[in-house]
Amino acid sequence: MIDSSSGFCSATGIYTGKREPAHLPSDPFLTLPTFILDRPTLDHSAIAFIDSSTGAYLTYGQLKTQVFSLAAGLSSFGIQPGDVVLFLSPNSIPFAVSMLAIMACGAVVTPTNPLNTPSEIAKQASDSRAKFVVSIPHLLHKLPKGLPLLLLKDIDINDIENLNLRSEITPTGKHINAHALAQVLARLGVPRFATFSQLLQHRVPSTSSDYRGSQDHTAALLYSSGTTGKSKGVILTHRNFIAQILILMQVEGHIPWTSRVYMCLIPMFHVYGMAFFACGLLAKGSTVVLQSKFDLSETLSAIERFKVTHLPAVPPVIIALAKSPVVQKFDLSSLRNVGSGAGPLGKDVMEEFAKRFPNVEVPQGYGMTETTAVGAHTATPEESKHHGSAGLIAANTEFKIVDADSGCALPPNQRGEIWIRGPTVMKGYFANPGETAAVIDREGWLHTGDLGFIDEEGFVFIVDRLKELIKYKGFQVAPAELEAVLLSHPMILEAAVVPFPDEEAGQIPMAFVVRNMETTLSEEDVIKHVADQVAPYKKIRKVAFVPSIPKSTSGKILRKDLVTMAMSRL
Repeated sequence: MIDSSSGFCSATGIYTGKREPAHLPSDPFLTLPTFILDRPTLDHSAIAFIDSSTGAYLTYGQLKTQVFSLAAGLSSFGIQPGDVVLFLSPNSIPFAVSMLAIMACGAVVTPTNPLNTPSEIAKQASDSRAKFVVSIPHLLHKLPKGLPLLLLKDIDINDIENLNLRSEITPTGKHINAHALAQVLARLGVPRFATFSQLLQHRVPSTSSDYRGSQDHTAALLYSSGTTGKSKGVILTHRNFIAQILILMQVEGHIPWTSRVYMCLIPMFHVYGMAFFACGLLAKGSTVVLQSKFDLSETLSAIERFKVTHLPAVPPVIIALAKSPVVQKFDLSSLRNVGSGAGPLGKDVMEEFAKRFPNVEVPQGYGMTETTAVGAHTATPEESKHHGSAGLIAANTEFKIVDADSGCALPPNQRGEIWIRGPTVMKGYFANPGETAAVIDREGWLHTGDLGFIDEEGFVFIVDRLKELIKYKGFQVAPAELEAVLLSHPMILEAAVVPFPDEEAGQIPMAFVVRNMETTLSEEDVIKHVADQVAPYKKIRKVAFVPSIPKSTSGKILRKDLVTMAMSRL
């Protein structure tokens, strides 16, 4: 018997999503690029992408032509079905086109963070068995040696200066001798190369693609620390992405999809950026404004210039919008929706945001790389009023909340590890059956490593990562909970909490705080503010004031960096 409010079945321990199931396509040969670009509702004149820095844009008709032309060019360059192609680039229109073109010719995309070190990038290239690499000129020094290269941007005079190549290449005006460039790239370990602009010259084949793919074929290998900490290649299929698009985007909302202008701050090497901005929104006909990296002032300027209506982001960006005085310098009246994912938002931050943006909805969601992004989300203003919740379980998806010690499935309002089952769950970890078996059981449940609960109305609440819980004298303390309390202080702009070693307690909560420069907020003030609102064992016991909280390019807090900073204070 399934409870109609919570979706919980006491006999099975399973929570069933309350949303109307999405109809998933049965055609086994459907691929993601074909699903997006061969749809009958494609409006060729509508704008698909805008580059926020230059204003350059691509219509859907141009996008379709470029994707399948490039796919033909890539095939002629030697890329074959099943080949793995490493992507090393910030967000750009050529990045998005190339990603879909790689999939269209049957190859596999494995994107990596441009901030990674050359050794980290080489490790991913080796682990994924990459045969080609896609990049831009100013990242050439980070490329793993021996891989044929697709340059997303032609090398110009400025690149010569940045790469210290002037002594080796003498340009004539803006023209660079191709033979000399090939020799230089060979010395950098690039055996051969082609440029995005060259390969686009191939004619579109009579059919969208000569490659006859399958929904079950691998579309991407996304590297994630997953549930155990060590970076692993997450196998996501064409079916995973297609299911994610249909499940997440069946709700229309107040603004039609084709009238929406989305700001893309999330890197497309991240599952959220790839599944949502490089795939999902294209299948719905929205316009995507691309930003190569997050900068608050540049982001606000782009929102004003391009009349952005939707801004999916991560909690630190929402906090900046709610608290930063810079925000008030821009006209953001076009904004109607600022989504939050990749971490919980506290009630106080939500209320501060609502005061500054009373007409803007703040939907939230929860997911991970292993679930092709979203596993739960809010879809209406009413659902968004459940402060602190990640929303209702996504359509076609099941949850369990499992006690970490006993393995028993838990009823509503009890905390445990979140397990997820559904069509968006990854195929497994690449070339790693042991790790796959450790997180996906025989019944298909993904053991997420996240601590959370589902309330009596079926709303999902994420408490924290199990592995990030602070163990104080045997008690479990969730950093996210304390961060929400810290951010409720009007003089605290940013905050993060990490464990600090303690001989008596084992670990104590330590807070890194960015305070308003006009305040004299002290360590004692911060400790008291938290102590007044939490149980004694959860109290902050050490505070460090810092100019900023280190974050990834997607805006997530880099807790490992903070732990290192904390240890340096011993």
